[in-house]
Amino acid sequence: MKITQLFDRESYTYTYLLNDENKNAVIIDPVKEQFERDSFIIDDLGLTLHFIIETHIHADHITSAYLLKKKFNSKIVYGDKNEVKGADLFLKDGEILRVGKLELKIIHTPGHTAGCISVFAGKNVFTGDTLFIRGAGRTDFQGGSAQSSFDSIKTKLYRLPDETVVFPAHDYKGITSSTIKQEKKWNQSINNGTSLDDYIKSELKKDRPYPKKFDIAVPANTFCGDSTKTA
Repeated sequence: MKITQLFDRESYTYTYLLNDENKNAVIIDPVKEQFERDSFIIDDLGLTLHFIIETHIHADHITSAYLLKKKFNSKIVYGDKNEVKGADLFLKDGEILRVGKLELKIIHTPGHTAGCISVFAGKNVFTGDTLFIRGAGRTDFQGGSAQSSFDSIKTKLYRLPDETVVFPAHDYKGITSSTIKQEKKWNQSINNGTSLDDYIKSELKKDRPYPKKFDIAVPANTFCGDSTKTA
């Protein structure tokens, strides 16, 4: 599996393009402002884009899922706990999405939002906004829950093999990846020594700003990035 990691400077979002040796591909968490860039790369590499996977309904950017679907005749994928219109597949916890030689296991990891998923592929996990490098996603809106976040990270993600490479949806310090072993030891929000009570207390103390694009991103992303549906 080849992984192409792409970055949006405004929202600090990582987008991931995965493909097998036969050029079957999926894209994870694409950003609307990067539609032309991502389309160029897909065409330039000669890839067949089968699926657009969204790890959750984003609040900090509008997805390009709708545009990519129109251009490449791809299918949009969400976890089945999300209420969105225009998606093609809603996958359950533990369900396997097969794309050519790629095998993508969907892991429901609620906490940042009620519908968050992570994607386990090969020796890699794409954690969306559930687990960051040395941190974790906020749990104070969109059906977020500190207890759900704790359970998702401790009982699902931290039980993956230690050597699993962690690819988050965001990083604000320019770090591109980590491992499960490193996060269990060094994560400043939630590590092996963090109790549920400590995590909940820590989340309650955090004063996080209102996402500046929330009021336009969430409505648009409820329609897979088709802003015309919210006009």
